[in-house]
Amino acid sequence: MLGAIEAGGTKFVCAVGDENGNLIERIQIPTTIPDETIPMVIEFFNKFPIRAIGIASFGPIDVNKESATYGNITSTPKTAWKDYPFVQVFKDHFSVPIGFNTDVNAAALGEATFGAAKGLDSCLYITVGTGIGAGAIVNGELLQGITHPEMGHILVRRHPNDQYEGKCPYHRDCLEGLAAGPAIEARWGVNGANLVNREEVWDLEGYYIAQALMQYILILSPKKIVLGGGVMNQKQVFNSIYKYLTELVCDYVSLPELSEYIVLPGLGDRAGITGALMLAQNALNKNALV
Repeated sequence: MLGAIEAGGTKFVCAVGDENGNLIERIQIPTTIPDETIPMVIEFFNKFPIRAIGIASFGPIDVNKESATYGNITSTPKTAWKDYPFVQVFKDHFSVPIGFNTDVNAAALGEATFGAAKGLDSCLYITVGTGIGAGAIVNGELLQGITHPEMGHILVRRHPNDQYEGKCPYHRDCLEGLAAGPAIEARWGVNGANLVNREEVWDLEGYYIAQALMQYILILSPKKIVLGGGVMNQKQVFNSIYKYLTELVCDYVSLPELSEYIVLPGLGDRAGITGALMLAQNALNKNALV
């Protein structure tokens, strides 16, 4: 039995399951402060004979195993969680291998193993919600360098008719600052869920997302792109993405049929927690080889 944590900005999803991605039991816990949230997470896992735990966390996080702060949440705007030693806390409570990565990298892993990118050695998972983040599988491995990718904070060209200054506290008008859920609400004065029939809202959203996808495609050349997160529940945005991406690429590279290449998660809202199970399984496998 494997333990899995999908630690998000508003809620922790905790589950136990198996190496085939089957979830046996799953709960949600509000993300408040560590002293409130973490004891409830530990209490949940204490009920099961887990052999490994996979932690898929909001970031930024330190994923460099050579670093003194490996396993920590780092410069998050959620001040109560800044520098929180996530992995160490769970090592102190459970004598099992622990896998640790970002929530979007885990979702990419879940989709590559059991979801829309199953059978492919390359894919990109992007979440567009409260923030924008992306995880990538390249040659069958999660992409990681000096840190994990932060693709939500790339710079994009501003639409000539968009006067909104941007929401990102670090970069203002980066992709996340212009196209994440809070930016939509701040620009239009209404939550995106209440803007379903406003064509101009989703046309602008597609304009920014398409720019990002063009850059990811040209740099990473993923075999499948999966778009998740709350904003992507507004499926009308896909037509705008396809339209603007076609204009931007301008036949420079040959792309598959876009409706089959850029898709919703095959696992729905289970992509992240399923990927966390796979982080646990990978940690268990590596521990067995030591």
